[in-house]
Amino acid sequence: MIKVGIDIGNSKISSIVCDIKTDGSKKILSFISNPTAYVKKSMVINLVSLKDEIHKTINEAAKESQTDIKSVNLNLPAIESSSIFSESVINVSGKMISDLHLKKAVNQSDILETIENYDVIQKFISSYELDNKFFSNSPIGTFGDNLKLNFYKFAVKKNYTNTLSSLFKNLNIHIENYVPTPLSSSLATLTSDDKLLGAICIDLGASSTSIALFENEKLIFMDAIKVGGKNITNDIARGISTNLENAERLKTLYGSVISSPSDEYELIEIPYLSNEPSKFKQINRSTINSIIKPRAEETLELIWQKLKEYNFHRKQIKNLILTGGGAILEGITEYAQVIFDSNVRIGMPLSIKGLDKKFINPQFSQTIGTILFNKSDYEIEFLRSEEKYKKNTVLSRFSSWLDQYI
Repeated sequence: MIKVGIDIGNSKISSIVCDIKTDGSKKILSFISNPTAYVKKSMVINLVSLKDEIHKTINEAAKESQTDIKSVNLNLPAIESSSIFSESVINVSGKMISDLHLKKAVNQSDILETIENYDVIQKFISSYELDNKFFSNSPIGTFGDNLKLNFYKFAVKKNYTNTLSSLFKNLNIHIENYVPTPLSSSLATLTSDDKLLGAICIDLGASSTSIALFENEKLIFMDAIKVGGKNITNDIARGISTNLENAERLKTLYGSVISSPSDEYELIEIPYLSNEPSKFKQINRSTINSIIKPRAEETLELIWQKLKEYNFHRKQIKNLILTGGGAILEGITEYAQVIFDSNVRIGMPLSIKGLDKKFINPQFSQTIGTILFNKSDYEIEFLRSEEKYKKNTVLSRFSSWLDQYI
């Protein structure tokens, strides 16, 4: 089976083609990444030019992999997303739990309800409780009195998905699945133990920073903020009056979140922001770091506030993985360790046969994660054919039967 992933980022467009065998083994057939200037803060600013760039990238990926690309998994930013948590409780009066009980609890919930102006990308059961005892997986076959299902629903602005859908329709390419950035980055970097024991994955992207939480092998939360590496670059450019290209170079080569006394004495020559390229001035490294630190601190603090907003800080998850291009910023792991009071590591994409070493890099995590996405892991199994269970139609009649006999 051939699986294709596309990531339309704020600085690059990447496409990955993977051959997945029946035994689950994978081989990367092609990986193409081209720069783009037509997406800003996860918003398309020139649709025609972006379409041409996507078309070029897909054609290059198709040629290199010798495949005909007709459908893709598309990475989707989590900016301005909505996370909805709900629950449904039914009384089972000491009976053995069956899938009919689960269906009844689902029917009594709002998990199938639409959200105005939003597209629901994922909806699933995050956990179960039977007589106040927690189950990460289905309790079918056990006996109890009160069954509770906890649901998680993730949605993004409909205008954005409509734009992407129209764009790919014009390219005659079907979007098979939308894979939110927090999830795709996690799939590429987290181990099975990470997901089981609990992990926070933060993707420090160019124009946004996203977060995903896993616990007991289940995805339990996703979100993002509109702050990323480009904000740091812009701050440096303004702070020392240089152009964006030089600012990015200074951030990459000399930037750090944590300063040392020797930074005061390390001098760096930079060109003036003028029409005279031969004129230079000197600054010390501590000047650059004094600009970087507040922005890095703000980014991590805003993500921490997201956890507090939903009370996830109380879970005391002590495993933090940083990925995305911003994860290679010197000192960021030490700083994140202080803010989140967690063990921190850089999340490198998992090695896959055929994957060029230059792409085993945090900035390509979300692209690689698109071909690792398995839809069945993030949906309610018996609602895969949703048309059969819509409220006020077949599902409502099925519910009436359940209410009589369960």
